[in-house]
Amino acid sequence: MKVLFLETVHSILRERLESAGHVCFDLSKTNSPLAQHSDAEGLVIRSRIQADATLMDQLPQLKFIARSGAGMENVDLLTAGHHGIEVFNSPEGNQNAVGEHTLGMLLALLNKLRSADSGIRRGVWDREGHRGVELASQTVGIFGYGHMGEAFASKLRGMGCCVIAYDKYRSGFGTKHVEEVDLAEFKQRTQILSIHCNLTAETHGIFDRACLQSFAQSLVLLHTARGPILRTADLLDALQTGHVTHAALDVFERESGGFEALNGEGDPVWTRLLAHPRVLLSPHVAGWTHESYFKLSDVLADKILDWAG
Repeated sequence: MKVLFLETVHSILRERLESAGHVCFDLSKTNSPLAQHSDAEGLVIRSRIQADATLMDQLPQLKFIARSGAGMENVDLLTAGHHGIEVFNSPEGNQNAVGEHTLGMLLALLNKLRSADSGIRRGVWDREGHRGVELASQTVGIFGYGHMGEAFASKLRGMGCCVIAYDKYRSGFGTKHVEEVDLAEFKQRTQILSIHCNLTAETHGIFDRACLQSFAQSLVLLHTARGPILRTADLLDALQTGHVTHAALDVFERESGGFEALNGEGDPVWTRLLAHPRVLLSPHVAGWTHESYFKLSDVLADKILDWAG
């Protein structure tokens, strides 16, 4: 098969495909029109390229799209299905990284590590002000129990906390470590909320003012999924009213399509977020480790080669 690489991924994917006899073309750094490659049967992308109907129409022989990463919001799955195009992604490749990063952000929040470090550097020795909260005393609610939610739950084993999870589209996943609950019970019991659902039309903005206020207890909020799932302005209001006490965000509403930059310079909501002392931020790197960069492509190679026979 002829396979086009439209974005940069780890070289192991191309190496394995070529070793199996497929012909690969790297178009990630060129402006070569797709029309010159209308006989391509495979396509490799990450998060920047929109694999929509317009793109698929240019590749009438296309048999598969491989998305390096977990989210599928940049792939038109309905059009792909209509044309019989197989779609692969690789959440198995970075789920461990997301789980570890989420746990790290949570522990940093509960133990006030950012302000503790900053205070000492400013000559302030405030032990009482940095008294922490033990994770073992908390109930962690995981919203969305796919690869990422399950990976985070696995990191919580041995921490002594209670872990509950809700997933509208999955059931029967409860274990001795994770209790499956319905949405009403989830909102009643959750003290630490970790968001791990996919970004879809249904989940876009689902965590808004009304949703955050519907939880029975004040929340520590963790968000490592996709930025638009959470309304930033409503989160800031919830921090002000006490519905949320602390938040850690790895993803943001104002990210560019490829997650490589931020849009909306001068946005007052963004300015408020940056200034908030109880918010911890990281630049969409939860799933982006040295190890996961390799694994994301290696998992895709497994799936493509298994499918191709």
